[in-house]
Amino acid sequence: MEKLEAWLCGPIDGVPPLLMPAAHALVQAADDAGAAVAPLTTEQLWLRPGGAASVGFHLRHIAGVVNRLFTYARGEALTDRQMEYLRREGEPGTPPADGADLIANLRMGIDHAISQMRHTPAESLLERREVGRKKIPSNVIGLMFHAAEHAQRHTGQIIATAKIIQASD
Repeated sequence: MEKLEAWLCGPIDGVPPLLMPAAHALVQAADDAGAAVAPLTTEQLWLRPGGAASVGFHLRHIAGVVNRLFTYARGEALTDRQMEYLRREGEPGTPPADGADLIANLRMGIDHAISQMRHTPAESLLERREVGRKKIPSNVIGLMFHAAEHAQRHTGQIIATAKIIQASD
């Protein structure tokens, strides 16, 4: 039997109803990315077919962007460690990170985000938040939803790139 999409599996315990669609999108991103990455070798994860970003980059980027946007949702500035992670998202590392490690990192980041959702009072969702050095205005719910849609966008790129890589072998 085919696994149901996250949004069809019912509420995620403790997540406020207004944040449930974003939580489901994050869970779905992790599930879809995991399935797309499973057949790839470590070498394939870091290929850049046609100059496109690598699957490894997308996996790290999703985890990083979710972390950064949820930091802003808490009203905090990014740390030096977060900025360093951002600078290194596309680097395979030595030895290159494998699929299991990249997916574990992604799932851990999404688990932390969902935990933050569970502890976000509904009355705070429209509170003003600022993004980046330019202090671009947003709010708590906007940042959380953008993290989810951004994760979905990059998951689509993971799926497409993985298929291109597999077809070229």
